[in-house]
Amino acid sequence: MDFSHRAIEKKWQKYWKEHNVYKTTNVNEQKAYILDMFPYPSGAGLHVGHVKGYTATDVFARFRRMQGCDVLHPIGWDAFGLPAEQYALKTGNDPREFTLKNINTFRTQLQALGFSYDYDKEVNTADPNYYKITQWIFQQMYNKGLAELRDVEVNWCQELGTVLANDEIIELNGIMVSERGEYPVVKKTMRQWVLKITEYANKLLAGLDNLEWPQSVKDLQKNWIGKSEGMEIKFTTTANLTIPVFTTRADTIYGVSYIVLSPEHELVSKITTVSQKPLVDLYIQKTLSKTEIDRKDETKPKTGVFTGTMAINPITGEEVQIWIADYVLKDYGNGAVMAVPAHDTRDWEFANKFGLPVKYVIEPKDITKPFVGEGLHINSGILNGLNRQDAINKISELIVSKNLGVRRVNYKLRDWLFSRQRFYGEPFPLVYTSDGQIGLIDKSELPITLPKTEYIKPTKTGESPLANVPEWINTTFNNQPAVRESNTMPNSAGPSWYYLAYILTDKPGQLIDIESEEAKKRFAKWMPVDLYIGGQEHAVGHLLYARFWNHVLYDLGILSTPEPFKNLFNQGMILGPDNRKMSKSKGNVINPDDVISSHGADALRLYEMFMGPLDASLPWSFDGLDAALKWLNRAYRMINKVKFSNTNNGNLDFVYNDVVKKVTEMVTDLKFNTAISQLMVLVNYIYKEAQGTVYKPYIEGFVKMLGLFAPHLAEELWNILGHTSTVTLTNWPTYDSSKLVLNTTTVAFQVNGKLRGSIEVAKGLSKTQLLTLAKADANVAKFIEGLTIVKEIVIPDRIVNIVVK
Repeated sequence: MDFSHRAIEKKWQKYWKEHNVYKTTNVNEQKAYILDMFPYPSGAGLHVGHVKGYTATDVFARFRRMQGCDVLHPIGWDAFGLPAEQYALKTGNDPREFTLKNINTFRTQLQALGFSYDYDKEVNTADPNYYKITQWIFQQMYNKGLAELRDVEVNWCQELGTVLANDEIIELNGIMVSERGEYPVVKKTMRQWVLKITEYANKLLAGLDNLEWPQSVKDLQKNWIGKSEGMEIKFTTTANLTIPVFTTRADTIYGVSYIVLSPEHELVSKITTVSQKPLVDLYIQKTLSKTEIDRKDETKPKTGVFTGTMAINPITGEEVQIWIADYVLKDYGNGAVMAVPAHDTRDWEFANKFGLPVKYVIEPKDITKPFVGEGLHINSGILNGLNRQDAINKISELIVSKNLGVRRVNYKLRDWLFSRQRFYGEPFPLVYTSDGQIGLIDKSELPITLPKTEYIKPTKTGESPLANVPEWINTTFNNQPAVRESNTMPNSAGPSWYYLAYILTDKPGQLIDIESEEAKKRFAKWMPVDLYIGGQEHAVGHLLYARFWNHVLYDLGILSTPEPFKNLFNQGMILGPDNRKMSKSKGNVINPDDVISSHGADALRLYEMFMGPLDASLPWSFDGLDAALKWLNRAYRMINKVKFSNTNNGNLDFVYNDVVKKVTEMVTDLKFNTAISQLMVLVNYIYKEAQGTVYKPYIEGFVKMLGLFAPHLAEELWNILGHTSTVTLTNWPTYDSSKLVLNTTTVAFQVNGKLRGSIEVAKGLSKTQLLTLAKADANVAKFIEGLTIVKEIVIPDRIVNIVVK
């Protein structure tokens, strides 16, 4: 008889809820904070890709709970964002109501999957009690000088009426468009709030060394921060201006054949000659429509325009042309590059396209291409014959001594643009007074909440829709007229500290004061997060921002650990049955609700953990899903078939203890697919014992291990075994290492070297005993009957080979 997954799942989900089984405890010395990258509650609901990561954290949370840890395994909602605002604009609905409806749908789906979340810890970034703390953290950053208003170049989308982050933009037919709606995006200078994450560049780099993260993610963050040590060298121009140029290869200064400025460089307008101005202006205009990714793409043909002005090499006195090119970015270094095409691939392509000189200053092996390897300097005056480092040291000393430049550390990392011209986001906790001052709202008056209004359409003037609400925007501060900041914070604000919000929350929407002693005590207990699972798409943005906020709160004395996430794991995607990424347009999306209805949550969970390594991206297979349900039914029938005994006959000692040992190690290492394979091995052995009796503690140990992957069925089997309590809160099974030494062995029987039989026997039998057993084997006897035995070869505990003729 197969089990009824619908009845069992409904039964045990009700039990878990009524008995608050997954409530976070604070009674054990060991803790385990197991965290998912929380979802944005879209109208589409969960898909099976979400289920993979969430099942993985649930397996591990259940494991640690059974190992005697206090477990914090929460869930919440990344609730602010442009999608909800755009939906509201199209339908006339309030984005808050739309979001809450989606949250209810997501929560229902998660509960149907049997995840062991503590729903008392649920958070919602759009809840005023939540963003009250977001606003307070911003104020602390302002007080530390980490938040400031600045005229910055932004990605402006007129149709959406807002600034967009780089990851909200895509390239379409060579121009920048918004990812949502594919509306045109242009570069524009606006006065915006920025957070000075660059102040923490060194700490963010150093902190990576102690994290148990995939090396690929560490490398992405290191490259994004992009620390480089070099020289800032002053090139003068024939227009009597100075251009500071940053380089890590000051030793190649004798090979400079032109200077390149970013099209946005502040000196471009000053050095461009009258004759070149039309070409320069046109080029700048075209650059404004390109994405940063497009400009960094080294496979694209190089473009540029000569400004008409020359620069003077401070070492050689030689005049070189000054160009602008979009492959140079304003925010890296000084937005100016000294081009050495003989030793740089980008500069080589540019120089060859525009007929600019190429001068080798490091002895090349092939003059038909740029030489980027190590070698001795040539054509370099005082540097001739020196290797790279000696040459760098010598020229750097000369440049500094002659006041031609300074040593400098540079970063690719840029400050975080923190303003959005949207309605549906966290309001800034400040005002602008009539005398031009910035006033921070007192903590007692936080949160500053969003008003109830129907006017949420973009203003298209650079202000957010909040500027359309005079009763909200106009206020007083210290008894004088003031206006609120109309911009809101970006969608990345709330998620930068949500892992802390779970610790502060006792009931949904109720957070204790982050500055309180109780909060510090809780942070000391739970931080850092022990395991964080999510997709690699957040490798830079979210993870870097969260680390930044955590470091700031650590420096403020709120937290006791500078880094938020100790161990990070990126799960692979679940592709469609057609081996392509799931999407509605491709018609290959698998809805977990349908799978739960047809096969049950346990089968879905088991299949997704068994389909392959957790970090692999693999296609969905309905055959695999069917096989998962078939095996669960087999496990269910096993409990009803075998006879239990409290007396151990020893038959399963080795295999049981071996499986417990391996499953423990494999779950610890997140190798869930191989752990499930071990459970299948154990079931096979138990079936072999079904004619006799099976030691009941071994059956109970199996059910405990099964509970990680198929918690509903495990609860039912635990109940069938006579227990009235939940299997979830039992102790993880242990193994007896003394039982892992096999006392038996399998001996192969051969005739003339060919396998004819085998037998499992006690170790240590004599050669005579093994020969007797071999000759008694019916199949062996058939192949030696009537023949002469010319030799008998016996390898104790392994082989008996009888040679006949």
